Amino acid sequence: MPTPSPDTLSAQLLDAARRAGAESADAMVLADRSVTVEVRGGALEQAERAEGIDLGLRVMLGRRQACVSASDPRAETIAEMAERAVAMAREAPEDPHAGLADAAQLAEDRSAAALDLADPAPEPAPDALQQDAARAEAAALAVEGVSQVQAASASWGAREMHLAASNGFSGGYRRTSRSLSCVAIAGAGLGMERDYDGDGRVYQSDLRDADEIGRTAGERAVERLGARRPRTGAYPVVFDERIAASLVGHLLSAVNGTAVARGASWLRDALGEQVLPEALSLIEDPHRPRVPGSRPFDAEGLPTRRRAIVENGRLTGWTLDLATARKLGMASTGNAARGVSSPPSPTNWNVALTQGTRSRAELLAEMGTGLLVTSMIGSTINPNTGDYSRGASGFWVENGEIAWPVNECTVAGNLREMLLTLVPANDARPWLSRVVPSLLVEGLTLAGE
Repeated sequence: MPTPSPDTLSAQLLDAARRAGAESADAMVLADRSVTVEVRGGALEQAERAEGIDLGLRVMLGRRQACVSASDPRAETIAEMAERAVAMAREAPEDPHAGLADAAQLAEDRSAAALDLADPAPEPAPDALQQDAARAEAAALAVEGVSQVQAASASWGAREMHLAASNGFSGGYRRTSRSLSCVAIAGAGLGMERDYDGDGRVYQSDLRDADEIGRTAGERAVERLGARRPRTGAYPVVFDERIAASLVGHLLSAVNGTAVARGASWLRDALGEQVLPEALSLIEDPHRPRVPGSRPFDAEGLPTRRRAIVENGRLTGWTLDLATARKLGMASTGNAARGVSSPPSPTNWNVALTQGTRSRAELLAEMGTGLLVTSMIGSTINPNTGDYSRGASGFWVENGEIAWPVNECTVAGNLREMLLTLVPANDARPWLSRVVPSLLVEGLTLAGE
């Protein structure tokens, strides 16, 4: 017997919840397919195909709620899920902020057609994925100085999601993904260095060429040979476009409704205040076509919308789902996300920071002497104060030119102060969910030699 569709299964979950005694409920069903291929030494290293369906049910008794999940779509499993969820909800503590959306809050347009999230091209054959990975590996190995390729992999995936709730909401959509990556190692022994390149797209036809990805990974690894620690002191730092989005990520974490409601945010008292330079805005747009973060509605059935998180440098609002909005006495921003085994929580979709007019090279020239960071490890962020410390590697810059590679150093500062000094380049990749260019930050402390 074929597995019922996600919309049919979500309706069955709601019916089972009602029969088990739930006062209200919502259900999420995810149907996934994926293929991943890894190559090493020109030969197939690993091939994996996965197909599965995940069911999630949240039931409510008054202000008590419970979530259960399963990966078995049989009718008896669905009935058992509902009974167990209701029994759990009876024992759960009351949450005054829990509850489904009112019918008037629900998205009216639930179609994802305009977002172009699913590639109509057929699923690629495993041989095609293997050829892409092998080409990337060969291109990396062809770079002089590359000693080996740690990993070259290609993958494809498709997911169908359906959300239904007892408040009358029912909607779903399909999305696809295609990715290719390569990690190259240069040098030998204790002098080995590695770096990577990769790409991930909704449409296979948009994916960057495998030869380019492999060659770039190899060149980046070779450029890192001979790395040493920089001088300790206070210097300006340019965060390369590859990792600059992490700075925006810290800001997004600080304006997340969960952190704000708990009082555990270094921006908790900054609503309406300047948090970025006046020329910069941070825009969230969940309606960008062919971008992984796009969606027509959130995990509570509310419509998603374009909004300015920061406008002309000033913080305009928090990122909220229904529960955190109720806790803060505000309205949801349509940013609820959830998995099948947990209740909704706020998150961000696609965000873009205002780009500058200068290239990264021009930013380095403006910086003069300092550090270009191309990769980071570890993280120590104080959520209450914004004190920031991360391990970094990259390149030392003298007189505006890259002088030598750097590793084993720590970059430290305070995020509130750092973000106010941002100077953006113009090199952000427009197809990413976080469109953030290289960023110059003044006055950070480097711990090196």
